[in-house]
Amino acid sequence: MAMTDILSAKDIEAALTSCQAADSFNYKSFFSKVGLKGKSTDQVKKIFGILDQDKSGFIEEDELQLFLQNFSSTARALTAAETKAFMAAGDTDGDGKIGVDEFQALVKA
Repeated sequence: MAMTDILSAKDIEAALTSCQAADSFNYKSFFSKVGLKGKSTDQVKKIFGILDQDKSGFIEEDELQLFLQNFSSTARALTAAETKAFMAAGDTDGDGKIGVDEFQALVKA
């Protein structure tokens, strides 16, 4: 499955363009611009499955750093500060990773 099976290529491009500069990534803004906020629970779970590169059932910090590259191979990696802030927002149980339920809550926040 590809991101474009659920999200429009145009929305993905617009969302990535909005955070090209280092330290400009904001997950709430990105989820809204990419069209993820309005998707069903099942669609959000499918996106989570794409983001969970090692299929562990969680998005770990190294996967989170490469978050944007899941949407486009030419996108930049998140900075250390962006990755830590994104993890802190999503990891509500403090285990150092984001599970599918935490990801759902983050998208809908």
